[in-house]
Amino acid sequence: MIDHLSIPTAAGSFDAIAAGPEDGRPVLLLHGFPEAAVAWEHQVATLGVLGYRAIAPDQRGYSPDVRPERAAEYGIDTLVGDVVTIADQLGWNRFDLVGHDWGAAVAWWTADTHPERLRSLTAVSTPHPAALAAAMKTDEDQHLRSRYMTEWRQTPVTERRMLENDARALREMFERRVPQSKVEDYVRRLSEPGALTAALNWYRAGRPGGKIGKIAVPTMYVWSTEDVSFGSTAAFDTANWVTGPYRFEMLEDVTHWVPEDAPEALTTLLVEHLKAR
Repeated sequence: MIDHLSIPTAAGSFDAIAAGPEDGRPVLLLHGFPEAAVAWEHQVATLGVLGYRAIAPDQRGYSPDVRPERAAEYGIDTLVGDVVTIADQLGWNRFDLVGHDWGAAVAWWTADTHPERLRSLTAVSTPHPAALAAAMKTDEDQHLRSRYMTEWRQTPVTERRMLENDARALREMFERRVPQSKVEDYVRRLSEPGALTAALNWYRAGRPGGKIGKIAVPTMYVWSTEDVSFGSTAAFDTANWVTGPYRFEMLEDVTHWVPEDAPEALTTLLVEHLKAR
C-alpha cells in the first residue's frame, strides 16, 4: 500500500509517496524529467512489501511548495542539498539511494559529496557525469544525443513548444512505453502555471562548479539499449569512475523510461543489489 507524505524543509514541503514499515531499511528514490515520484510506484510498493521503508519525493520544482522561480536555485549543489535535507527530516543517517534520469545525476553527485550517508547507490539510465561529459566531447553519437539539453535551455520557446497542441511534444517523449494514465498525470502536473519552467530550470541552472570524482559507494548502474539520451560509450565508461563494488546491468529492448517500461526487471535488480549490501 502506498501512502502520500509531505516532508517539511526550510525550502518548503516536498510531496512524496511511501511504502513499508517506519523502521524498515530506508531507500530514497529520485525521479527524472519530465516525471514525478509516481514513476517509482512499482518499485516503492514492492520494496514496502519486502519490509523496506521506500520513499520517493517530487523533487524541487515538481513539488508545488518547493518551486522557486530563478534557474540559479536549481543548481546541482542545491539539488544534492535537498536529498540530504530530506533524509535528515526523515531521520535517516544512512540510506540506499536510487535515481533515474536527472534523479540519477543527483544521486551520482550525492554519492561523490556525501558518501558517508549512503549504504548503496543505484543509477538508472544516466551514466557517471564525468563519463557522460567525456563522451559528449569525443563521441559523435553521444554529442548528437545530447543536443536536446542545449535546445531546452531556450526560454520560453521550449515551454510553448512542449505544451502546444495538447502537450503533443511532451507526450511523444514517452515513446508510448509509459502507461497512458501516468503520461496524463505528468502532463497535468507540468501544465500547472510555472511547473514546466521549474522542471526545465534543472537544465538552465548552469554547469556544476566543481568536478565529480570516482565513486566509492557500492554502485549498480542500469542502462537500456534503446535509450535515446545515453549511448553505449558513456555507459561502458562508467565502470572506470567507480572504485567501490560495481555492478553493471544492460536491459535489452528497453527505452529510457526504465522504471515504467521494465518495472519488474528493474525492481528485481534493485532488490538483488540491496540484499547484497
